[in-house]
Amino acid sequence: MSIGVSIVEDDAPIREILVNWIKRTPEFRLISDFGSAERAIPKLPSQKPAIALMDINLPGMSGIECVSQLKSLMPQTQFVMLTVYEDADHLFNALAAGASGYLLKRTTYEELSAALKEVHGGGSPMSSNIARKVVQSFHRPGTPSGGSEDLTPREREVLHLLACGDLYKEIAEHLEISVPTVNTHIRRIYEKLHVRSRGQAVAKYAHISTMQEPV
Repeated sequence: MSIGVSIVEDDAPIREILVNWIKRTPEFRLISDFGSAERAIPKLPSQKPAIALMDINLPGMSGIECVSQLKSLMPQTQFVMLTVYEDADHLFNALAAGASGYLLKRTTYEELSAALKEVHGGGSPMSSNIARKVVQSFHRPGTPSGGSEDLTPREREVLHLLACGDLYKEIAEHLEISVPTVNTHIRRIYEKLHVRSRGQAVAKYAHISTMQEPV
């Protein structure tokens, strides 16, 4: 069965290119496309696409704000940011809002296709240099606060692999534990960090780590 995709992009030529690409790709089907968050918000919850490709720099409400409003209404939809922004603030704010992936607009169609399949399968795809920023934040000295200091070493390992975009099965294989055990670790991580999603957990832990360098 093809994967339903909606697009929220204000640049009409780029949106048309994405629409035509989705229509030509058998693995996906176009559900809808919008030029602004204000137009998307009333429609998307009833359309329930499996994936929503979201630009950040939209006119009026930003893509990050749009995801923040829609995620609670569309918990099964995976939001993937497709943007020109490479800075850590946009990245972590998007993940905290509920995005599951973060891709740059220079991503090739082959990479985009693989990323959409990955996010549909439970992964968190990111462009390589974006993923590097997340991983680097875990390597900074200092102890994060706000609940993350209560994480066990194993929970920190699981969270690190989540940040790298690994699937639950891949985490289980890497740590040589079962998938149910991974689920248990992730549930406890969510409870300790007071978050409700993978992206929020990664964003909170990584952002705090970035801000906690010693002076």
